[in-house]
Amino acid sequence: MKPLPIILAISAVFSMASCMKIDDSMSLPGGGNTQKKVGFDINVTREGQAIPSGRRARMNTKGADVSDPGEATMSSDIPFGLIGIDYEHGALVVDNESVYSTGDSYGMFMDSMMWDELDTKNVTFSAYYPYVHNVSYEDNLESYSIPYSVEETSAGPLVSKTVEMAVAQMNMIPLEFQHITNDIGYCVCDVTPAPELQGLIHLKKLIAHNVASAGVFVNDVTLSQGIWHRQGYYRNVVVFDGDAKVGVGSENEKFVGYDTLEDRMADSHRYYSIPDEIEVGKQYVEVIYDVEGFTLNGFYYEPLTHQQAKYMLYGLLPDNVFVYGRQYTFHIGLDLSKVYSEITFAPSVGDWETKIYENNDNF
Repeated sequence: MKPLPIILAISAVFSMASCMKIDDSMSLPGGGNTQKKVGFDINVTREGQAIPSGRRARMNTKGADVSDPGEATMSSDIPFGLIGIDYEHGALVVDNESVYSTGDSYGMFMDSMMWDELDTKNVTFSAYYPYVHNVSYEDNLESYSIPYSVEETSAGPLVSKTVEMAVAQMNMIPLEFQHITNDIGYCVCDVTPAPELQGLIHLKKLIAHNVASAGVFVNDVTLSQGIWHRQGYYRNVVVFDGDAKVGVGSENEKFVGYDTLEDRMADSHRYYSIPDEIEVGKQYVEVIYDVEGFTLNGFYYEPLTHQQAKYMLYGLLPDNVFVYGRQYTFHIGLDLSKVYSEITFAPSVGDWETKIYENNDNF
């Protein structure tokens, strides 16, 4: 079967819009008032867009809210990691602190002596989510490295933009997080042109091959941008495993779920990957499908099982590169016209080739 070209739809990953403020009546740890409280205004916007009026994400103790694919949330029981740097003294003021939620807010405490010493000096803050212990610092604190493996956490990490503030002005520190992995999913439909061959396809399995799944993100604090270093760990992701009849035409296209085809992206099976460079013959999507039996022109065609189609990713993306912080949806059209194409013959009769041998004993 000749595969129909995959149509690629790319849209920016949407982040959450949330406002969480610390409750000033919260008791200080250990008693007494030897520490000063710092609140964090977690303001994660849709990339490149202002927060829609009146729209705020809610805390979600169960993880990501799938009711709206354009909105991500931070689980209240998983901390984010905070880093604060005093560049004037070349010192880490906040060293990979794990910042937890307390009810509807996030907060931490800084030692008042340190606070007084810094006085009005500026401190540069950066943060990442979810928190991991083994963060390392490089280049005189100008960058830090976050290891990531899909086996450790299924959620792709977020990294905040850099915020520089004077200590004396600290009350709420606005941290705007951005996605640094890719969110990938699929849509499928039957694009067979012949009406008599339409509506016969059952999707059985969809597998994404050679998905980059481990690496280190080096975040440059001063530039508020980073780069991924892949660690050579690739895996195959079984996106779909079930039995679902494929709709005919793009108007009946469905998102691919775990074992069903879904109307909404929020209900589909999407996965995170580390941004990767696409190589010839390496990354591809494998589709396994069955075909129902049918009658055509008085002949009955037996059902087909375990038919296979492969779709290579090379050549589909600009510069053959996944860009981090993006959401990719691949649209796959399955076409049976090449499976059940009619075989035609074009007979012709030509002249005999005549050859005269000089020695008739050798003809």
